[in-house]
Amino acid sequence: MLISHFKPLNVAPSSPRPLLYHVRTMTSTKDVSSQSDIGKLKTESDGSFKRAASSFRNFIENGGKFSPEKGRYHLYVSYACPWATRTLITRKLKGLEDFIPVSTVSPHMGAQGWPFKNADPTWADADNDTLHPTFQHVKDLYFFADPNYGGRFTVPVLWDKKLETIVNNESSEIIRIFNTAFNHLLPADKAAIDIYPEAHRQEIDSLNEWVYDTVNNGVYKCGFAQSQAAYENAVHPLFKSLDRLEEILKGKDYLVGNTLTEADIRLFVTTIRFDPVYVGHFKCNLRDIRHGYPNIHLWMRKLYWNNDAFKSSTKFDHIKEHYYWSQIMVNPSRVVPAGPVPAIEPL
Repeated sequence: MLISHFKPLNVAPSSPRPLLYHVRTMTSTKDVSSQSDIGKLKTESDGSFKRAASSFRNFIENGGKFSPEKGRYHLYVSYACPWATRTLITRKLKGLEDFIPVSTVSPHMGAQGWPFKNADPTWADADNDTLHPTFQHVKDLYFFADPNYGGRFTVPVLWDKKLETIVNNESSEIIRIFNTAFNHLLPADKAAIDIYPEAHRQEIDSLNEWVYDTVNNGVYKCGFAQSQAAYENAVHPLFKSLDRLEEILKGKDYLVGNTLTEADIRLFVTTIRFDPVYVGHFKCNLRDIRHGYPNIHLWMRKLYWNNDAFKSSTKFDHIKEHYYWSQIMVNPSRVVPAGPVPAIEPL
């Protein structure tokens, strides 16, 4: 989940008049105008970046409040967001395109968060919310689900059309929902795909834990660090973990066992953004992937070029535009760099 907003902060007297908005009545006094700068809002006293937990943590399961049904659910994503891209990859792998439609937001995340096309017509490759045509931002979904919501307005969002609420906004849980919840409704070949096989779960969980902390979230710790010490404390563990992954992938196509698992999906969404964004924008520049990590580089390119679930879910224009345009604390000019060329090298 890529963070866009946090709990409201007091607006200083000299600040511009905040935009007031409420989905149901259009008269809410909730101020979200000061929530957009992630780096300023979520750093600790030592300057280090801390990511808060997701808020909606329900599951789709037989006999539960949210039962598996074709067409009942809708997925909201940004192609720029690594966390949301996890869900797009898994949705494609499992053949859930006809079960769970998708709406894509613009990468221009501003003061009101992730916008739909009607709020940002400058970005052609985005969607309006067909379920709620008057909604202009992802935040509208959150306030519709909970008018008193005070958390972050993140993607992905898994939405229930029957109960008109958010099922889950935690990507690591959504991909596990997609992995198993609809198996009894899928063709046998798609139902047989298992990205979290029981025989490898302990190894997957162990790897996910340190990869998330030092790599997936580690790049953000580097990019949003507000002190030299916080940056140093993030950048060296990041590259130590990349060195470790380089050894794990020596002579292998997958991280765990001889099969594609969620561990590959979770790492891929970070490595595919590494050279185009994280090396320069987030100062993760001890080495890049294409020159510094031949095993990771080969593994990543095989996934991208040989599996359309990875390629079709990766849109480099969305990725670069979002990071360099939206995160003005890191890049005040909003200038989007031309390279690297190519964004990903051929096999």
